[in-house]
Amino acid sequence: MKKIAIPVDETGMLDAHFGHCRFFMVFTEENGQIIAQDRIVPPPHEPGVLPKWLSEEGVTDVITGGMGQMALNLFNQRGVNAFVGAPMASSFDLIQGFMSDSLSLTANYCDHEHEEGCTGH
Repeated sequence: MKKIAIPVDETGMLDAHFGHCRFFMVFTEENGQIIAQDRIVPPPHEPGVLPKWLSEEGVTDVITGGMGQMALNLFNQRGVNAFVGAPMASSFDLIQGFMSDSLSLTANYCDHEHEEGCTGH
């Protein structure tokens, strides 16, 4: 069984800023089928909180547009697979692509300069 989390906005579209998203869609997959889907509200943003929280929620995989290196490292330490560079699309389109092994990933949206760094993604 897998639990796949996707950061989304209020319309269910991918939120490009992982660390500041309003919601996560969490899809539970078993035997190649989605058996549950939930929209959950993340805790207030602080560096390192989301990887810990999502892993405690049982998430095994995260699909996102961009993510800072700190979050990537924390997910790796917790055994959560992070798929970055997802296209701007609905969470339903993204999960369908993930399930069919046709999800096209590009560059990490977070591979750019910010004045404050990119640890907030």
